[in-house]
Amino acid sequence: MVQIVPLAERHRADWERLYAGYAEFYKVTQTPEMRAKVWAWIHDPAHEVNAVVAEDEAGRAVGLAHYRAFARPLSASTGCFLDDLFVDPSQRGKRVADALLEHLRALAREKGWSTVRWITADDNYRGRGVYDRLAKRTWWITYDMAP
Repeated sequence: MVQIVPLAERHRADWERLYAGYAEFYKVTQTPEMRAKVWAWIHDPAHEVNAVVAEDEAGRAVGLAHYRAFARPLSASTGCFLDDLFVDPSQRGKRVADALLEHLRALAREKGWSTVRWITADDNYRGRGVYDRLAKRTWWITYDMAP
C-alpha cells in the first residue's frame, strides 16, 4: 500500500532519485542544477508547479507526480495538467501509478477542474497500459516549436 502526500523536504533524496530516473527513461539530459530549479518551483507558493509523491509503508517516496492547473479558454474551465509521472521500477505492477492518478482525479473533482490531462511517448507501452485502464485516449496530436 502507498499513501499519496504532498512533496516535502524529507522526500528530497528520494525525489532526486525518482526524477533522475524519469529523465533517464525519456533520454533527457538533466543536471542537479535543473532538479534544484524544479525543486524550488515546487516549493514556491507563487509558482504553478505542484507535486505529490507516493510513500511506501516506511515513508520512502516510490513515485512522483508533478502537476499544475491550466486554463481551458474554449470550454471556459480549468484543467489539471500532469507534467511528470514516474514510479520506481522496483514498485511497478503494484498500482502506484494508479494511486497517483486517482489522487489527481480526486483533486480535480475537489477543485472543480474539468479534466486531468497528460501526454506520453508512443513507445511507453507499460505506462500506456495503465493510462488506457484509467483514462480515455484523445485524438490530439502535439507539436513543439523552437523559439
